[in-house]
Amino acid sequence: MRARTDSDPRPAIADFEDTAEDTDEEAEEAEDYVEDARRARWLAAGTGVLLTLAGLAASLLKLTASAPARVPAAYALGGAVCALAAVLGARGRTRRALWLLIAGTMVMALGDQSG
Repeated sequence: MRARTDSDPRPAIADFEDTAEDTDEEAEEAEDYVEDARRARWLAAGTGVLLTLAGLAASLLKLTASAPARVPAAYALGGAVCALAAVLGARGRTRRALWLLIAGTMVMALGDQSG
């Protein structure tokens, strides 16, 4: 058996063992990434649905009260934006969904302050 030198093009057995360990670690990281993405999708979709229902309920309540017409319209518009965010979040567009959730909530808050 001859000694292995640095110029030897054949990989050593230790190199194969390191490769196997690397692929196991990479597989675990990939599983963690997929789980995080799934959790983010559910969170964005669930938050969007919750804010949509809250906006529509507030719109109906303000519609029956003696509030200016723009107040229930603002709640309804904010709820619609949050509904769009829920759809985008369910499809995996969580960053856009987050910004739309923020925008929809701001529309509802500004509409409430104008009334």
